[in-house]
Amino acid sequence: MTIQGLSIRDSAPRMVLFSLYFLAYELSGYVMFSLMMFSDILLCLLLGVGLGFCGGMLGIGGGIIAIPILGVLFGMDQHMAQGTALVMITPNVLIGFLRYRQRNRIDTRVALTMCLFATGSAYLAAHIASSIDVNSLQRAFAIFLLVLAAYYMWQWYNKKRSQTSEVVLSTHYLPLLGVASGFMSGIFTVGGGLVVVPALVTLFAFAQTQAQGMALILVVPGALAALLSYSQAGNVDWNIGLPLALGGIVSVSWGVAVAHKLPVVYLRAAFCLVLVGVGITMLLLR
Repeated sequence: MTIQGLSIRDSAPRMVLFSLYFLAYELSGYVMFSLMMFSDILLCLLLGVGLGFCGGMLGIGGGIIAIPILGVLFGMDQHMAQGTALVMITPNVLIGFLRYRQRNRIDTRVALTMCLFATGSAYLAAHIASSIDVNSLQRAFAIFLLVLAAYYMWQWYNKKRSQTSEVVLSTHYLPLLGVASGFMSGIFTVGGGLVVVPALVTLFAFAQTQAQGMALILVVPGALAALLSYSQAGNVDWNIGLPLALGGIVSVSWGVAVAHKLPVVYLRAAFCLVLVGVGITMLLLR
């Protein structure tokens, strides 16, 4: 049998070769896509491991470092980066708190009271943040970090020079700190923990590691409330956030262990360096 002068016997091998070529082309595309997906997931997992370690060591959950990295590596704007970072922050801070609590005396009742005050202010602030211009939010975030670092370094330097006794506030004022922490968490997603550690150390005479543990549990309700708000606004990339969270869960305990082995002076210096580094990076990325 022939079709327009071409026999089926002659055309069959060509059809088979064409089919095999098409199948190979499709399979190669699928393999390349799968490899790209695997490499992205592996990158997020490894990134989560590093962020979880740093967050556990400094008592900040890792979000402060994750936000600019998500912007650089994945091209996220400030809102999307903050919302995605919250997916990682929430489990990291909870696990970190449990590890710090094993090594420090942390009043759970006081911590939970602060959490209640932080939750409402965080949810309200997250709604406000979603309506703020991205560039303005990024600039405010960077300036906030630099000011906080300057204050923490000044307070540290002034304490070393001063011989007078410090004024220590009563723990009755801790709920107000919870409100401030929740508001900062809602606006910047990571600001709450950054506010709490210096405040507890300088105003309430907490030890550095004790303050870091308290800061972590205080971030949990605020992070959950903020994550809900950002998710409702469509500002969360779960495909990236979940691998980050898994990586952080693995390594956050390692960071906590290292924090208790380092001298306090190194912990405070590292804390300030992270604040300055991220603040400058955020300003340069504008």
